[in-house]
Amino acid sequence: MDKKEFLQALEKMRDVSKQRKFKQSVDLAINFKGLDFKKAENRIDVTASLPYSTGKGSAKIAVFANDKNFISVITGKVARVITEDEIPRLDKKEASKLAEEFDAFLAEGPVMLTVGRHLGQILAPKGKMPRVIEPDLSALESALKGMKSGVRVTNKKGRFMPVVHVLIGKEEFPNEHLAENALTVYQAVLAKLPDSEQNVKSVFVKTTMGPAVKVSKESRK
Repeated sequence: MDKKEFLQALEKMRDVSKQRKFKQSVDLAINFKGLDFKKAENRIDVTASLPYSTGKGSAKIAVFANDKNFISVITGKVARVITEDEIPRLDKKEASKLAEEFDAFLAEGPVMLTVGRHLGQILAPKGKMPRVIEPDLSALESALKGMKSGVRVTNKKGRFMPVVHVLIGKEEFPNEHLAENALTVYQAVLAKLPDSEQNVKSVFVKTTMGPAVKVSKESRK
């Protein structure tokens, strides 16, 4: 699949989507086949660094940390710093609120064990288990930079369905930008599939309230 196919689908999407009183998002959906998602190695979980913004704005990030010097340096650079000592004191309600409030989490490697033990059952189903970073400011800044231009593509939220949905932009964005974002996501997902395009059943683009438009053949044989 190439950029031209995405551009054609985006043009058709605009033709069949009614104008709304609000700015609609544009989503990409990839349906899979020939994969047993009960097996962990087949589950989709990849971050794609996009060439253009999705219009979502800056992600709200929290960091789980223990190193005192690291905590001192990063305080104020992320939305919240949660110390390792705080983690066991979070009750289920507080942990659930945390998972909803933040878009993503980072954590020092040694703290991940504590995160997994106390918060894993809440964060994992939402696809929000922390990304591990070194307790270093440059490592944090590098991770944050990637999160600003990247999107996480996963079917690890709830049941492992044979499909992923991802935001690629807003309807007011040029088709050229939307197509490049879509192609970047598609290629990132293909790289994680054991049989590449043979594991892709169909691909669609759609606005928030509009009908889905096929980017390729409805079924790959």
